[in-house]
Amino acid sequence: MPAQQVAPVTARSGRAPNARSALVVIDVQVDFLPGGALAVPHGDEVVPIANYLAQSFDNVVLTQDWHPAGHISFASSHPGRVAHETISLPYGEQILWPDHCIQDSVGARLASRLDIPHAQLIVRKGHHSNIDSYSAFYEADRATPTGLAGYLRDRSIDTVYVMGLATDFCVSWSAVDAARHGFATHVIEDGCRGLDLNGSLARAWADMTAAGVHRVTLDEFAA
Repeated sequence: MPAQQVAPVTARSGRAPNARSALVVIDVQVDFLPGGALAVPHGDEVVPIANYLAQSFDNVVLTQDWHPAGHISFASSHPGRVAHETISLPYGEQILWPDHCIQDSVGARLASRLDIPHAQLIVRKGHHSNIDSYSAFYEADRATPTGLAGYLRDRSIDTVYVMGLATDFCVSWSAVDAARHGFATHVIEDGCRGLDLNGSLARAWADMTAAGVHRVTLDEFAA
């Protein structure tokens, strides 16, 4: 959905499905927007959608890629390798990326037009130098938790809506893990944009469907 089609909203509507729902906004950061180090095509279009959706939720969590310089997922950390190659690491296969979202850099900042002042938590992921992290719930070893699941349970959340960047990596991994933790999980597809590397977008939607994640449009949510 083009950004200009999202109607401006000036106050929280309070129409979240129930008080036990949370919106998780994934990695809406400068480096993933046009002109960024790892730009997701049309990634900027999710910013007004995130602002709009957040007004329907009392519970909002943001995530933020937060890599140290020289992170193991960077192609520059592996001489002779280039971005988007795949290598094997102790925790599994790893796609190599351009250096991006380096801690305290401009590229790691949340998008300047992201306006969700009532968000209660920012989950920083990928901050361990020797392991990547796509999911908001686990590092890429699929075993080291971020603590998000416990946080949501402690707040009596049972339903999670996910949106952000990129659909086929951090959004899909987060949604699959949310479903596996027993949360009723919905991905708002209009609020996501993908990279689609060698069919990764189709695989991501298949993985989410297999995990029981519900795919919903912005119109369906609003209705």
